[in-house]
This record gives sequence, structure tokens and C-alpha cells, in this order.
Amino acid sequence: MDDRDKIQFDLIKLLNGERILRLTEPQSGLALEKKLAPSDAVVRQKEKFLSAFQAAPARVELSAA
Repeated sequence: MDDRDKIQFDLIKLLNGERILRLTEPQSGLALEKKLAPSDAVVRQKEKFLSAFQAAPARVELSAA
């Protein structure tokens, strides 16, 4: 999952004011969601979550071996 341009970002605002960031890779169907911390900048949390999202397929391959 090296192509960051294909990853879709959705920022969802809940009725109670909380926000959820959803990252989806359309080709594999992999999707992860994370509740955002209200005190931290969204951009910083997005970049950190994106790094974990991109590493997820490698972790799955290692655990399957």
C-alpha cells in the first residue's frame, strides 16, 4: 500500500461532537477507524494514523507466515 493518493479519508462528526477518522484503501477493502482526541490537531493525528494504516498489511503478512 505504497500509493497514498488512493487512500480515502473520511472525517465523521458524531451528534455528541466527537470526531472519527476513517481511512479506506479501495482496492483491498481495508478500513480502519479511530476516535480523534479533541485536544490534538487533526492533521497530526491523521499523519500518525496513516503511518499505522500503511503498516497494517505488512503486519498481517508477518502473522500469517
